[in-house]
Amino acid sequence: MVIHESAEDYLESILVLQERRGHVRSIDIVNELGYSKPSVSIAMKKLRENGYISMDTEGLITLNESGMAIASRIYNRHKSLTRLFTLLGVSPEVAAEDACKVEHDLSDETFGKICQFIEQAEQSQK
Repeated sequence: MVIHESAEDYLESILVLQERRGHVRSIDIVNELGYSKPSVSIAMKKLRENGYISMDTEGLITLNESGMAIASRIYNRHKSLTRLFTLLGVSPEVAAEDACKVEHDLSDETFGKICQFIEQAEQSQK
Protein backbone atom coordinates (compact mmCIF):
# COMPACT_ATOMS: atom_id res chain seq x y z
CA MET A 1 0.00 0.00 0.00
CA VAL A 2 1.26 3.45 -0.90
CA ILE A 3 1.22 5.93 1.97
CA HIS A 4 1.49 9.65 1.41
CA GLU A 5 4.16 11.84 2.96
CA SER A 6 1.57 13.67 5.06
CA ALA A 7 0.38 10.39 6.60
CA GLU A 8 4.00 9.47 7.35
CA ASP A 9 4.41 12.84 9.08
CA TYR A 10 1.33 12.25 11.22
CA LEU A 11 2.45 8.74 12.19
CA GLU A 12 5.95 9.97 13.02
CA SER A 13 4.49 12.77 15.15
CA ILE A 14 2.32 10.30 17.04
CA LEU A 15 5.40 8.18 17.80
CA VAL A 16 7.42 11.19 18.95
CA LEU A 17 4.58 12.43 21.14
CA GLN A 18 4.09 8.96 22.64
CA GLU A 19 7.78 8.83 23.54
CA ARG A 20 7.69 12.34 24.99
CA ARG A 21 4.33 12.33 26.77
CA GLY A 22 3.32 8.68 27.10
CA HIS A 23 -0.04 9.34 25.46
CA VAL A 24 -1.39 11.22 22.45
CA ARG A 25 -4.64 12.98 21.65
CA SER A 26 -5.56 14.85 18.47
CA ILE A 27 -5.03 18.21 20.19
CA ASP A 28 -1.43 17.20 20.93
CA ILE A 29 -0.88 16.67 17.20
CA VAL A 30 -2.51 20.04 16.45
CA ASN A 31 -0.09 21.71 18.87
CA GLU A 32 2.95 19.75 17.64
CA LEU A 33 2.44 20.28 13.91
CA GLY A 34 0.57 23.58 13.94
CA TYR A 35 -2.25 22.21 11.76
CA SER A 36 -5.91 23.05 12.24
CA LYS A 37 -8.14 20.86 14.38
CA PRO A 38 -10.34 19.90 11.40
CA SER A 39 -7.30 18.88 9.32
CA VAL A 40 -5.95 16.68 12.10
CA SER A 41 -9.39 15.20 12.72
CA ILE A 42 -9.76 14.23 9.05
CA ALA A 43 -6.24 12.78 8.98
CA MET A 44 -6.85 10.72 12.14
CA LYS A 45 -10.07 9.36 10.63
CA LYS A 46 -8.20 8.27 7.48
CA LEU A 47 -5.37 6.71 9.50
CA ARG A 48 -7.94 4.85 11.61
CA GLU A 49 -9.85 3.64 8.55
CA ASN A 50 -6.62 2.35 7.01
CA GLY A 51 -5.68 0.48 10.17
CA TYR A 52 -2.63 2.54 11.13
CA ILE A 53 -3.99 3.85 14.44
CA SER A 54 -6.63 3.10 17.04
CA MET A 55 -8.48 5.63 19.13
CA ASP A 56 -10.20 4.77 22.40
CA THR A 57 -13.36 6.31 23.82
CA GLU A 58 -11.30 8.97 25.64
CA GLY A 59 -9.60 10.05 22.41
CA LEU A 60 -6.23 8.45 23.15
CA ILE A 61 -4.41 7.52 19.95
CA THR A 62 -2.34 4.36 19.66
CA LEU A 63 -0.21 3.26 16.73
CA ASN A 64 -1.21 -0.16 15.40
CA GLU A 65 1.48 -2.54 14.15
CA SER A 66 1.43 -1.20 10.60
CA GLY A 67 1.41 2.42 11.81
CA MET A 68 4.28 1.75 14.20
CA ALA A 69 6.34 0.18 11.41
CA ILE A 70 5.96 3.26 9.21
CA ALA A 71 6.45 5.73 12.08
CA SER A 72 9.60 3.94 13.27
CA ARG A 73 11.05 3.83 9.76
CA ILE A 74 10.50 7.55 9.19
CA TYR A 75 11.66 8.57 12.68
CA ASN A 76 14.83 6.48 12.28
CA ARG A 77 15.51 8.21 8.98
CA HIS A 78 14.88 11.60 10.59
CA LYS A 79 17.32 10.94 13.44
CA SER A 80 19.99 9.53 11.12
CA LEU A 81 19.74 12.39 8.63
CA THR A 82 19.84 14.93 11.45
CA ARG A 83 23.04 13.26 12.71
CA LEU A 84 24.54 13.34 9.21
CA PHE A 85 23.78 17.02 8.73
CA THR A 86 25.18 17.95 12.14
CA LEU A 87 28.33 15.95 11.36
CA LEU A 88 28.64 18.15 8.28
CA GLY A 89 28.54 21.22 10.53
CA VAL A 90 24.88 22.22 10.12
CA SER A 91 23.24 23.63 13.27
CA PRO A 92 20.98 21.12 15.07
CA GLU A 93 17.85 23.19 14.37
CA VAL A 94 18.49 23.49 10.62
CA ALA A 95 19.64 19.86 10.47
CA ALA A 96 16.33 18.68 11.96
CA GLU A 97 14.32 20.89 9.58
CA ASP A 98 16.25 19.66 6.56
CA ALA A 99 15.94 16.04 7.68
CA CYS A 100 12.14 16.49 7.61
CA LYS A 101 12.38 17.61 4.01
CA VAL A 102 14.28 14.58 2.72
CA GLU A 103 13.41 11.69 5.05
CA HIS A 104 10.49 10.54 2.89
CA ASP A 105 12.14 10.59 -0.53
CA LEU A 106 15.44 8.71 -0.14
CA SER A 107 15.79 5.24 -1.58
CA ASP A 108 16.63 2.42 0.82
CA GLU A 109 19.98 2.06 -0.96
CA THR A 110 20.93 5.72 -0.43
CA PHE A 111 19.73 5.68 3.17
CA GLY A 112 21.78 2.52 3.84
CA LYS A 113 24.90 4.21 2.48
CA ILE A 114 24.20 7.29 4.62
CA CYS A 115 23.98 5.09 7.71
CA GLN A 116 27.31 3.42 6.82
CA PHE A 117 28.90 6.83 6.33
CA ILE A 118 27.60 8.11 9.67
CA GLU A 119 28.93 5.03 11.45
CA GLN A 120 32.36 5.44 9.85
CA ALA A 121 32.44 9.17 10.58
CA GLU A 122 31.49 8.66 14.24
CA GLN A 123 34.10 5.89 14.61
CA SER A 124 36.83 8.14 13.22
CA GLN A 125 35.88 10.88 15.72
CA LYS A 126 36.54 8.58 18.69
